[in-house]
Amino acid sequence: MSKGIKYTDFNLPKQTNKYVGKVRDVYSFGDTLLMVATDRISAFDVVLPEPIPFKGQVLNQIAAIMLEKTKDIVPNWVLSVPDPNVTIGKKCEPFPVEMVIRGYLTGHAWREYRDGKRTLCGVPLPEGLKEHDKLPNPIVTPTTKAHEGHDEDISREEIIRQGLVSEADYVKLEEYTHKLFERGTKLAAEQGLILVDTKYEFGKFNGTITLIDEVHTPDSSRYFYAEGYEDRQAKGEQQKQLSKEFVRQWLIANGFQGKEGQQIPEMTEEFVDSVSERYIELFERITGMMFIKDTAENILGRIKKNVLKTIEKL
Repeated sequence: MSKGIKYTDFNLPKQTNKYVGKVRDVYSFGDTLLMVATDRISAFDVVLPEPIPFKGQVLNQIAAIMLEKTKDIVPNWVLSVPDPNVTIGKKCEPFPVEMVIRGYLTGHAWREYRDGKRTLCGVPLPEGLKEHDKLPNPIVTPTTKAHEGHDEDISREEIIRQGLVSEADYVKLEEYTHKLFERGTKLAAEQGLILVDTKYEFGKFNGTITLIDEVHTPDSSRYFYAEGYEDRQAKGEQQKQLSKEFVRQWLIANGFQGKEGQQIPEMTEEFVDSVSERYIELFERITGMMFIKDTAENILGRIKKNVLKTIEKL
């Protein structure tokens, strides 16, 4: 299998800045951003030591497809996708909150509920729910966007009170979040999947609310297989998931949850390859398309060549 792309180190014409995120390298050109989806993988807010081959391509291509399929709901940041690992788009001023929306009681929401909480981000939850139960209606549970450390739950009221987002803008963000989730749910159902929960990030470009970042990818969303969902719930069995959750579970099983003093377990070649194959399965299930691997030795060279051709037109 090809080696994963850990970092890019391009020095591009007209480049004004470079920012290295957890999993993406972001090059600025004035009002335009060029994002390279590397194969770095993060969990528990920590970047793991080994890259996962093709992961960047999987996420970038799913995001491109999903942004195209939702652009009638809300404008998005994308201008072009010149390479399987690259998206070029508008540089927006991001809102300092992430709009998390949940259709099911799973993950963080379930852990809070299990521990006795019946209100999440100011939203009341009914009694008597089990893990992975469908909620009566999808709920929006925003988080703050932390530059370092963990994102924190926050209520709509607190967001407006702190002036993080104006009330008028927040109302629009919630409306877009519900509409996007409805579309994502429909697209997932067409592939025999359930969109369980996801997050959306928004910014403003020239005063217009714009959808940014990735959408409906396995890193920003959780999916269940629809087939057998009811049966598994009735029997109290775990749901079959399509998300990055399997990586988190492997880390937990090996004694790592991102806490101080914990060591990241060794990522063997077999484990890295199995995660790569899992991401490819995610791509094919979510999109209904066949994934095309580039097995060339020099994938970085391909990316740079495609980027340079596009930069000339900026």
